[in-house]
Amino acid sequence: MENPVIALFLALAIIIFASRIAGTVARQLGQPRVLGELIVGVVLGPTFLNFLHRGVLEGAHLEETIKELAELGVLILMFIVGLEVHLEELAKVGLVAIFAGVMGAIAPVLLAAPMLLAANYSWEPALFAGVTLAATSVSISAQVLLELGFLRTKEGSALLATALIDDVLAILLVSLTIAITGSEGGTDAGALLSIVGRMAVYLGGAGLIAWFILPRIMDWIASFPHLSQSYGLPAFALVVMLFYGWSAEELGGVAAITGTFLAGLGLSNTRDYVNNEIEESMSYIAYAFLVPVFFVNVGLQTDLGNFPLNALPFALALLVVAVISKIGGAGLGAILGGFDRRESLRVGVCMISRGEVGLIIASLGISTGIFETDDKLFASLFLVILLTTVMTPPLVRLVFQQKDNLSETQRAQGSA
Repeated sequence: MENPVIALFLALAIIIFASRIAGTVARQLGQPRVLGELIVGVVLGPTFLNFLHRGVLEGAHLEETIKELAELGVLILMFIVGLEVHLEELAKVGLVAIFAGVMGAIAPVLLAAPMLLAANYSWEPALFAGVTLAATSVSISAQVLLELGFLRTKEGSALLATALIDDVLAILLVSLTIAITGSEGGTDAGALLSIVGRMAVYLGGAGLIAWFILPRIMDWIASFPHLSQSYGLPAFALVVMLFYGWSAEELGGVAAITGTFLAGLGLSNTRDYVNNEIEESMSYIAYAFLVPVFFVNVGLQTDLGNFPLNALPFALALLVVAVISKIGGAGLGAILGGFDRRESLRVGVCMISRGEVGLIIASLGISTGIFETDDKLFASLFLVILLTTVMTPPLVRLVFQQKDNLSETQRAQGSA
């Protein structure tokens, strides 16, 4: 094709249309929209159709452009996550969120990394795989709890706060892992100290600017109609997001998504009408265009058709580690924070799903060269993320309904 940009138009049209249909079908079946987008990405990718290398799209070399758009989708997705955070919610659940969040993030690393080292993987992919499994997708469990009417319970509040701490730690672990594995100076104590110091200075300085200065600037812009009208606020928010994404890697040595998350977290402190306008506009850009491209692109980069059957036991073992580490880690943390065993089990089960956050981290492993697309590890991680996303809703329903039935029995026995 003489003009590859024309082929890009068609490819994006197919991706967005297919992701929308698949997401709608997934929601109709009681599953999260992201699951449908993941599956359709696998169908469109080399596993089945390999549509980028067929017909009029063949030879247009679209993979790199779609990948770059997908990376923009990651940045804006984490920016929106930051915008939706309300830090005061953390204080309501106190120690439960802290212990469960920290232990829920550390346990997968402690369990998965030794398993992969024993399977003859080097420490870089072993560590990054553990960090990938440290992530949690709160949106999936939160949707189920909302449908069951349990989101406003103390377990629901604990889930939201725990997942926030868990994801912040996962992002920081990702940034540290990428910095260590990509450092030219080696990984001795001095180099590691330098990496951590650089990250700490950046996160501290950028975080303070984001929380105390950016909201005042944005509120000031909103007070001038000539600056804020015609989508001025979302435009300035995009500028902040992109700058923070750039500065995170260039100045702080942390992942770009860490910077955009910080920017969103800071702008969540703006006035309500400013925050609402920014979040609404960002959501249109993200969920109508860039975020579906990201999720579909994950499938486009995954060839499950070449997944060796002899690697299936490895993938299933990784799945067991993924489930046990979250239930055990987050659940034990909740117990230490003051929850009883049944409440802690609820929190742990709600943390199983890796969803979009796990995909974001796994895709960073591909883009940084830590994972190889033709290696069974990335395909196994993708399968684990997919399966944990699918299995979480029924498991959440199960643990909540079991407790409800038990409570009704106990009430009946007490009244007798």
